[in-house]
Amino acid sequence: MAEFIALIPAAGSGSRMGENIPKQYRLLAGKPMIYHALHTLCSITRISTVCVVLAPDDAEWARHDWNEFSGKIQIFNCGGTTRAESVTNGLRALRAGNYAQDQDWILVHDAARPGLSTTLVERLLNQLEDDEVGGLLAVPLADTLKRASDTGRVVRTEPREQLWQAQTPQMFRTKRLLEALEKASASITDDASAIEELGYSPKLVAGDAYNFKVTYPQDMELAELILRERIATRK
Repeated sequence: MAEFIALIPAAGSGSRMGENIPKQYRLLAGKPMIYHALHTLCSITRISTVCVVLAPDDAEWARHDWNEFSGKIQIFNCGGTTRAESVTNGLRALRAGNYAQDQDWILVHDAARPGLSTTLVERLLNQLEDDEVGGLLAVPLADTLKRASDTGRVVRTEPREQLWQAQTPQMFRTKRLLEALEKASASITDDASAIEELGYSPKLVAGDAYNFKVTYPQDMELAELILRERIATRK
């Protein structure tokens, strides 16, 4: 039976946040940002392993206590200069260490999406475990889209029907995902787009607005509110 394995690429510097430490280690609700994704993924019984891909020179991970996740997480200091490279290197490390087989499911999740809930993960697993391709969490676009000129003027309004905003986790079989990433063009922006370049159509699974990506400093305040409320509910 195929296993479910989570992979978190966490080798980025988070330069747009304007901080001295990588974004994934910024504190949210008293914990490093990556902690919240780890907490959610490690709490899912069906997920056998959570792989964290760090930069080779990462000096921050060891400064924090991760003992509550011991036995379920695997750390690989093989991150690359891009997200795709980090995921590729992580997949290779999982296979080399015999942690993942060709038909196992890999759930790639951004460390900067701390609002991921167990409900969303379970929904993803339930809807994709028998799927031939795999898929991703996503939300339908709600805002009006404007295409801009080089001078910052509106060129036209773009129809938003059938447009979705991709989230993570994105879930695909080990062998196919590795093949897709190894063959992918430089223009891919996520794992699903690499799969699409192989000619497959990933399935869209409804996510929610809480699973947004922390990108800019102002995103931290909203993430803080969401996480503090969630932690209070657990208690």
